[in-house]
Amino acid sequence: MSIHNAADGIDWDDPIETMEQLYRLGWTDGLPVVPPTERRVAEFVERSGLSADEIVGELPERRREIAVEKIAANAVMAGCLPEYMPVVLAAAAAMLDPKFNLVGPSSSLGGSGIMVIVNGPIARELDINARNNLFGPGNRANATIGRAVRLILINACAAIPGLFDRSILGHPGKYSYCISEAETETHWDPLHVERGFERAQSAVTVFACEGPRQVRANGSPETMLNTVADVASSLGTSLSTVGSTDDRSAVVRQGEIAIVVSGESSVWDGWSKRDVRATLQPAIRRSLADIKRAGEVSGDVTPEDETHYLPLVADPDDILLVFAGGVERTMCAVIPSWGPKVSSTSVTKAVRAG
Repeated sequence: MSIHNAADGIDWDDPIETMEQLYRLGWTDGLPVVPPTERRVAEFVERSGLSADEIVGELPERRREIAVEKIAANAVMAGCLPEYMPVVLAAAAAMLDPKFNLVGPSSSLGGSGIMVIVNGPIARELDINARNNLFGPGNRANATIGRAVRLILINACAAIPGLFDRSILGHPGKYSYCISEAETETHWDPLHVERGFERAQSAVTVFACEGPRQVRANGSPETMLNTVADVASSLGTSLSTVGSTDDRSAVVRQGEIAIVVSGESSVWDGWSKRDVRATLQPAIRRSLADIKRAGEVSGDVTPEDETHYLPLVADPDDILLVFAGGVERTMCAVIPSWGPKVSSTSVTKAVRAG
């Protein structure tokens, strides 16, 4: 059924009643949406450069094929401008990639959000915020692109709260979770370049994850990374959950983690992103004793357990490092993944020129 057929009977001339009817249809995230009129949706489809019925991706577990028109309609409802459509389209294609395993993070009790990280020229063209109030309100592009992803999940992928979305707590990033990297203000390689794209290419990365955990980091890079590693190693995240409970053979469910670093780039002179990841990866760990005290592994804590460490991140490349946030001082955000890499892996897609 097309968007337009499903909306038969709506009085588009009454904006308040239209919003109420769309809410009754279950097409919203709980907030008012922009009416997806045929003319407005067609404008977004045209901006995509694709036909309305072209399939962007599939969700076989729910027997869903996601066409361009559905993505366009949800981008309209989210409040996007037409020029945002290529970014929304790339984000949808990325989360529908089999490697991302969308059915996992979209239906689990853990309640992850899907963070969208935009890199390349289009981030500047659309004025996607990469600086102050990075995860907060105030920027239309960030707010509506992130919201479009959530509406696509609800309306096109059946990730309906209380039905297939079984989150116990959820978090605010499930309304909207979109940022950009301040890549022109740092000597570090941007995220998409590290992932094999040209610097001049626009790209979108999607990452199933928890909400950002703010870290106050002071001093030298070494001191700051020690603080970040401590926060990243905290008990209670998906990364400190044990896959095997057989005492000494315990293995944590290693996954990816995103680290956002703010402030002045000059603080990190002499450091590459590779250097930062190489320092962080071995320091993100917990002792078997701590894992036992958390109830993840049964058995009494032995003296040996205090010095038997379990790495929470398997490889330095499993750390998504992003330079973004305000310039006033160095603060960081630690964002654990929804689960181990075998369950969901971040995916980066090129943004198609409209």
